[in-house]
Amino acid sequence: MDKEILSTFDNYDYKNNHNRLVPSSPCPVLYGIRGDLKQDLEKAKDLIESETVHGYIIFETNQGTDEHIQETEISDIKPYISVKTKGIVSGKANTIKGGHVIFKIKDSRGTIDCSAYEPTKEFRNIIRKLEIGDSVVVYGGVREKPLTINLEKIEITKLVDVKEKVENPICPNCGKHMKSKGKDQGYKCFKCGTKSNKVIIKKIKRDLSTGFYEVPVCARRHLSKPLKRYQ
Repeated sequence: MDKEILSTFDNYDYKNNHNRLVPSSPCPVLYGIRGDLKQDLEKAKDLIESETVHGYIIFETNQGTDEHIQETEISDIKPYISVKTKGIVSGKANTIKGGHVIFKIKDSRGTIDCSAYEPTKEFRNIIRKLEIGDSVVVYGGVREKPLTINLEKIEITKLVDVKEKVENPICPNCGKHMKSKGKDQGYKCFKCGTKSNKVIIKKIKRDLSTGFYEVPVCARRHLSKPLKRYQ
């Protein structure tokens, strides 16, 4: 059904083997299908094999709309609301006990923690690839203590260049690699005495692209708008 009726969404998480249609509580509702077109919902229910269905209702709801999201600046963020805010990554992602991944963003007026909790599964791998200086727009609900945005999705708008040292500088007179004089003291050719602060560096290819990333279906809030509906 999920692959045939394309106007439906958030039905099944294939990576995490999670059936999102079925309620987790012991209630008389067998399943619920989310979709954009009434006629497609009628078709979708007929494709599902289940216990006997005694009746169904089609509701118009705000699920999958981001209606809960308020666009705000970091300094104006308050607990218990859901926000969209932009900032610069100011602290590298850190994995804490329980598998939760935390990083910081900032703008000209404030700083706040952002989290990808363990239930967001593979989404955390995207967060771990962020570097200080990357520009992002984050979406999520706000926890009170410590004040933290619990990520529902993230838009990466700009990636910084990341460079690493390849080797020590080469002496222009002797053609030999110079030796370090000590931390933050530069380099010196111990044959002729030539000094330099220029190391040989290379740009690292980032295993990350700009664009939108979202938590998997198994961790998605009902109101959160899936990227499928942005298309």
